[in-house]
Amino acid sequence: MTAARTEHHAHAGHAAHDADLAHTGHDAHAGHGDHAGHGVPGGLQVTQDGYTLELAETVARAGEVDFRFRIVGPDGGAVTEFAPLHDRELHLIVVRRELDGFWHVHPVRAEDGTWEVRLTLPEAGAYRAFTDIAPRALGKTITLGADFAVAGEYQPRPVPEAGRTAVVDGYEVTLDGDLVDGAGQLLTLTVRKDGVAVTDLEPYLAAFGHLVVLRAGDLAYVHVHPNGEPGDGVTAPGPEVAFHTAVPGRGTYRLFLDFKHQGVVRTAGFTVRAA
Repeated sequence: MTAARTEHHAHAGHAAHDADLAHTGHDAHAGHGDHAGHGVPGGLQVTQDGYTLELAETVARAGEVDFRFRIVGPDGGAVTEFAPLHDRELHLIVVRRELDGFWHVHPVRAEDGTWEVRLTLPEAGAYRAFTDIAPRALGKTITLGADFAVAGEYQPRPVPEAGRTAVVDGYEVTLDGDLVDGAGQLLTLTVRKDGVAVTDLEPYLAAFGHLVVLRAGDLAYVHVHPNGEPGDGVTAPGPEVAFHTAVPGRGTYRLFLDFKHQGVVRTAGFTVRAA
């Protein structure tokens, strides 16, 4: 699945005080979660280090829904203090289990610690939500995951076929590089529009691209930031965006690249087998 969304939608939920917080807990080349083969891969646990992703509803309806949840801390209360991760206190990723649906959004947090965002869930099926967070009291980044369902007649489908090219809104994105079990690899994604290289990508969440990698079957999760950042005097704004990526084992993976051009964030999806 490929998708496009406006800058306004992509940035919904940006708390006013985020601008005063410094980035913490991330190297520009690093991904969220333990994806190097040590410990449990990111996103497989609803509770980690005493923190729990608590969904307000585990059954939703198809169409527009107000998706609500809390991050509950070791003391049983809702967490309200987070260090920012690439310009946000929290990144919410929602996927269909078949990995043909993908949403990367940024909810609004109320004073009581409840997060909320408007989602359009197009059809019935099994879904999973992931939250990238860095609770200040914990001092590190974790990714929590929780399942929910959209009610209705469910038509299961296979994971999209493997491919190295994705097309969205006239943009063609090609993927070079391989995933290898237990070894970090360089993946390079090249963006073109109508056959012309795009050399003026715009920063989105403090980077020229964001890559989410999910393993089919268990949905082991990796969120990778590119090599280099806007304004470092070295990193070019396209057409290539490179990521040093490690995956937690063999299997079939879906890769979702978020990139921004002409004020719109788009998502290109790929299916790749890790050797």
